Amino acid sequence: MKDIVPLILDWYEKNKKSLPWRHDPTPYEVWVSEIMLQQTRIEAVIPYYRRFLCEYPTVEALAAADDDRLMKLWEGLGYYSRARNLKKAAEIIVKEYGGRLPRRAAELRGLPGIGEYTAGAVASIAFGEPEPAVDGNVLRVLSRVEASAADIALAVTKRAAAEKLRALYPTGRDAARLTEGLMELGESVCIPNGEPRCGECPLRTCCRAYLTDTVSLYPVKSAKKPRRAEERTVLLLCDGGRYGIRKREEGGLLGGLWEFPNLPGHLTEREAASAASELGFCCESIRPLGEAKHIFTHVEWRMIGYELTGCGKGCPMTFADGHSVRRDYALPAAFRFYAELMGE
Repeated sequence: MKDIVPLILDWYEKNKKSLPWRHDPTPYEVWVSEIMLQQTRIEAVIPYYRRFLCEYPTVEALAAADDDRLMKLWEGLGYYSRARNLKKAAEIIVKEYGGRLPRRAAELRGLPGIGEYTAGAVASIAFGEPEPAVDGNVLRVLSRVEASAADIALAVTKRAAAEKLRALYPTGRDAARLTEGLMELGESVCIPNGEPRCGECPLRTCCRAYLTDTVSLYPVKSAKKPRRAEERTVLLLCDGGRYGIRKREEGGLLGGLWEFPNLPGHLTEREAASAASELGFCCESIRPLGEAKHIFTHVEWRMIGYELTGCGKGCPMTFADGHSVRRDYALPAAFRFYAELMGE
């Protein structure tokens, strides 16, 4: 392990990607980028990151953000609790830290939405603290370097890896370079799917898995629980070219976002019309809209939809034309198929 630090630092300087959050970032910008990059591809994050910083260039601006506008700006990026926690943390930073992010990992972990990995990433990249940031990419690299049979799905394995790295971590600029170098090595060379590019790896001279020709055996990872499937029926309630939407309750899946009314199960046309009536919508005609699927982390929605035309005068929902719904309201990607079927 002691041999990997200079090798990674040298490799990173020669091979690092040019990314917007690497161009002399402030601690605030490092934090925003790390939250956005949680479980999200770099390519998907870049345009969101740029738009986000244009609208909220400082922690004070984020703390004062309108909730609906914040959710709309995050629309399509997924894992919306990240955006809510960003604002909650920004409010705390303004109130308790004078608008400056705390530099110590222990203090960062006390903020909403910041766990062990993000605390280590922000502390090392933004402040040069000797704190590792251990995610799946880093665990994969270390597992192969050590030819370790420890299950990387277990928290104890992650904690052990962090402790080993912490004992080796440099400070200052090298701390940032090591954190980003390990991440990038796992993303682009010691890759998760497909054949790792061992011939390009700076660690091949000290990688036990490579030297023993056992790279394919690592990392060891226990299988995830199968994703739960749920059937749902989505209702597009149309009154004079305007569509009914409602805001989901805070907390839970898609909390605080807007949605088309939807119900468990695959309803028949008669059942859908009856459900609309219970919502206060008087249905005059109905037509099926087809099937759609959306995958969340632990659940998969298998949806069918109907457009119901009629009168929504007694329906306690917000009605707006299709263009306004798509433009002004944070509608989750789960409903994108049906959103595109609305008229203007």
